[in-house]
Amino acid sequence: MPTPAKLTARQQQVLDLIQSAIRHTGAPPTRAEIAAEMGFKSANAAEEHLQALARKGVIELVSGTSRGIRLCGSAVRALHAAQGTALNLPLSGTSQLVLPLIGRVAAGSPILAQEHVTQTYCVESSLFQHKPDYLLKVRGVSMRDAGIMDGDLLAVQATPEARNGQIVVARLNDEVTVKRFRRTAQGVQLLAENPDYPPIVVAHDETFAIEGVAVGLIRNALPL
Repeated sequence: MPTPAKLTARQQQVLDLIQSAIRHTGAPPTRAEIAAEMGFKSANAAEEHLQALARKGVIELVSGTSRGIRLCGSAVRALHAAQGTALNLPLSGTSQLVLPLIGRVAAGSPILAQEHVTQTYCVESSLFQHKPDYLLKVRGVSMRDAGIMDGDLLAVQATPEARNGQIVVARLNDEVTVKRFRRTAQGVQLLAENPDYPPIVVAHDETFAIEGVAVGLIRNALPL
C-alpha cells in the first residue's frame, strides 16, 4: 500500500466534497461548485486546492472539461486506512475514471469544449487497457461489423496520431466521424466496417485531423 499523502484540513474537506458529489450524482463538482460549497471567494481558490491534491497523488485533473477530476483509488484508500475511516465510494482497480460524454460536436470547436459535454460518468479504470479521456456516443451503423452499434459509448483516448488499422475519431472538414484509419502512399482513407458505406478518401484540400483512438466500448451499461 502506498504511503498516504498528508493533507491539510482544507484539502481533506475538498477531497470529501469531491467524493460526496461523485457518490450522489455520479460526477465530480465544478470549480465554481467547490468554491460555493467551501465559501471560497473565487473558482481560482478551488483550482489551487485541486492542484495541490493532484500533486499529492489523490486526484488527477483532466484538461478541457469543467468536471475533469479523477479520484486515484489507491491513494484515497491509503488515506482512509490511515485515518481509520470507511470508504463509501467503490474504487476497485487503481482508480475511478470520471469521463465526459460528448454529444454532437459543433463545426470548428474542440471536441472537449464544454458545450459538447452532455453528461459525465464515473466508471472503473479496469474496464480499459489504455486510459480513455472521454466517451463519444456512436451515431449510425457504419462500424457495425466491428461490433460498434448505434447508441454505444465509445471510449476514446485523445491523440493526434494513429496507426494503420486503428479505429479513430476523426474530424473531416466540419464533421466528426468514427472510422478505421488507413494511411497509404496516396493519402489517408477512413474505412467503414459495413459494406453499405464506401471508403472515405481524404482529399489534399480537405481539413483533416485525428481527435483520438478508440480504447474501449460500453453498451447498455449506462443510463442515457
